[in-house]
Amino acid sequence: MAIINRISRLFTADVHAVLDCMEEPEVLLRQSIREMEEQLASAGRHIDGLACEREQIEARQQQIEKSLVDIESQLDVCFEAGKADLARNLIRRRLENQRFSRLLTTRRDATDKELATSHSALDENRVRLESMRQKAELFAADEGPAFSPDWDESGRGFADTRVSDDEVEVAFLAEQRRRTQS
Repeated sequence: MAIINRISRLFTADVHAVLDCMEEPEVLLRQSIREMEEQLASAGRHIDGLACEREQIEARQQQIEKSLVDIESQLDVCFEAGKADLARNLIRRRLENQRFSRLLTTRRDATDKELATSHSALDENRVRLESMRQKAELFAADEGPAFSPDWDESGRGFADTRVSDDEVEVAFLAEQRRRTQS
């Protein structure tokens, strides 16, 4: 059994080595960057949703505050007219509105906390994404022009970036003359 286990592990290691050779690091890095960008976009939409929810809570709380002011004036009228039954109903509505206002305040505070947490996580992830982009640029620069080609003026093909020996010689002579004249 031990021999079979060892052969199995060797075979698995060889398969992993072959897969490692087949994977292209640049392609994997670009895919990781795309995935991070998608996650950032999703997080941005989540933050936008939270901000919208917070605005709705604020609007609802303003409506409740206005309703409470109206109830107070209606209570004054009821007590002046001696209508205790109407006053009780208004007091019930006032208590319900006050309770609902407290619930909205709790929900607003929780939304504010989640917004702050989401904003800080988004900022951290943006920094990580920028770091990944910089690494990708460095990786592409290390690989040479095959990964960052120069295009010709028409935009249809690669520009010829090769430098001939004659061009080097002319540039060398021009530089030499410039230095002797200085």
